[in-house]
Amino acid sequence: MRRMLVVGPFPWQAIGVRPSDWKNCVVDESLGEADAGRRLRARAYDVVITSPASPAARDLAMVAEARHHQPGIRTVVIAPELTAGDIITALKQEVFACFAMPVSPEELRESVTQALDAEDWSNGVEVISALPHWITLRVACRRINADRLTRFISELAGGLPELDRDDLVTAFREVLLNAMEHAAGFDPGTVIEVAAIRTDRTIVYYFKDPGPGFNPKAPGLVATDDDPLSHLTYREAEGKRPGGFGMLLTAKLVDEVHYNERGNEVFLVKHLGKLRVRRPAPAATGSQTRVLPFSGKGSAADINS
Repeated sequence: MRRMLVVGPFPWQAIGVRPSDWKNCVVDESLGEADAGRRLRARAYDVVITSPASPAARDLAMVAEARHHQPGIRTVVIAPELTAGDIITALKQEVFACFAMPVSPEELRESVTQALDAEDWSNGVEVISALPHWITLRVACRRINADRLTRFISELAGGLPELDRDDLVTAFREVLLNAMEHAAGFDPGTVIEVAAIRTDRTIVYYFKDPGPGFNPKAPGLVATDDDPLSHLTYREAEGKRPGGFGMLLTAKLVDEVHYNERGNEVFLVKHLGKLRVRRPAPAATGSQTRVLPFSGKGSAADINS
């Protein structure tokens, strides 16, 4: 039987989840952070979820304590808000997933389920270089790593209008999965280089895979606006699996897509001046506070901790 520790008091109803959402799992709720520490020293847990009421710095301290006592534990951080420095620290501390309030119940359920199921999990996201405006990573080619990294990227883009954020995250995930599948065959021993960059005017995502590359303009290889279906016949004749829609989708979700000559490196560019106008939001209170973490905020102390 799997066992999960939730740092309490946890606002189950406010977040929209229940302990019974996770099957075949015993859920222990601590009386606070000190009690959670005692429980971690006394019993083995598969997953720990931090308190949404505590600041990210305290949550990350709890993560460090949990991993000290139980190196294989998977940690899910929920905090009132997250800066880029917090997210970088979470990546360095091998946090499984992190969320800033308010949390989507569906996304939280899915991430916790993945964490519980990842019994033989080992971290596959390596931080190569990290500044609040420029993060470079190596990612092992496993689907769970794509899901985890997409969640971190979603939080980095947390201050964008929702539709633009969804477009960016979808494009990021599509390109990352394509690189993992087509260039590496989901070989966990192979890595993809990924960078997320924020300038005054743009958000840029960069990917480099170890594959032979491809010609994104090759006739019949991918879907196009003028002819979205006939490439399927070509792919079948060439022994390739059905596909080719991802590039068309990605090109519609961001403002620019650029490939290198070999076709194994790609830049995605989103211009901040073209973001959808966000309707005025009511004043944030309590746990509804959000920030734009991917904007240069976060001290060097935050990042190097």
